[in-house]
Amino acid sequence: MTIRNPVEWGYDAIRETVHGLGHTAHDWKRPREALSDIPVVQRITAADIRDALSKGLADFGACRTDVIFIAFVYPLAGLVLAHVALHNEMLPLLFPLISGFALIGPFAAAGLYEMSRRRELGLEVSWSDSMAVLNRPSFGAFVGLGLLLTAIFVVWLAVAMGIYWLIFGAHMPASITDFARQIFTTSEGWALMIVGVSVGFLFALLVLTISVVSFPLLLDRNVTLRTAIESSVRAVMMNPGPMLLWGMIVACGLVLGTIPLLLGLIVVMPVLGHATWHLYRKVLQ
Repeated sequence: MTIRNPVEWGYDAIRETVHGLGHTAHDWKRPREALSDIPVVQRITAADIRDALSKGLADFGACRTDVIFIAFVYPLAGLVLAHVALHNEMLPLLFPLISGFALIGPFAAAGLYEMSRRRELGLEVSWSDSMAVLNRPSFGAFVGLGLLLTAIFVVWLAVAMGIYWLIFGAHMPASITDFARQIFTTSEGWALMIVGVSVGFLFALLVLTISVVSFPLLLDRNVTLRTAIESSVRAVMMNPGPMLLWGMIVACGLVLGTIPLLLGLIVVMPVLGHATWHLYRKVLQ
């Protein structure tokens, strides 16, 4: 019997989750795609990104009370994760846990997509309407994609811990002050930040590629999980510049949202969630 390193453990986790998606397709009612449901990818520009953000901000303003009610879950979840890291000798995972919002955020914003969809159709919108996602025909595939992102998040945590072990060994800092000193005043600490951010960027790029428009598409049309992911990949490949810009905006927004005490996420997450819906409407026809 051997002890697996974090990378091996993370790889096994995502492999098992992807394998489980096959069972999900059988357990949930699988949609039948019509030819008209197969999306056509459009080229967009930076101006379209700005317009999507503007419309996302307008949605947030129009549904502010209901959205803020929903959005309280984001900083609350982040604070719970931070508490776990600080009180279970998991300090090296504090930043990876918080930055993981960028990996699971597309799944967590499901209700926001639905609210933007209803507002676009001129329908009445309230926080309870966000639950309508449960009745969408592709909801099974939506859950499957959410599980895939969760698996990627778990792998990210495993890799982040593995990087820490490679640089600092198995010794854990005694306190957050000791951890801060270790990170900011040693050459090993700076190496950890550079390597960690670089690897984290690759994870974020992967999630952006497979999910930038997948979730809104699954809520809007009767398509399969495979079609949603392929459409998202094609959208990124056809619009690399604008999509990279969008990814940078999301990353910067989430960083700003952590100030103070993650409370900024109450505004940042809804605006980005609503804007994602409008970006989807521009990219796929």
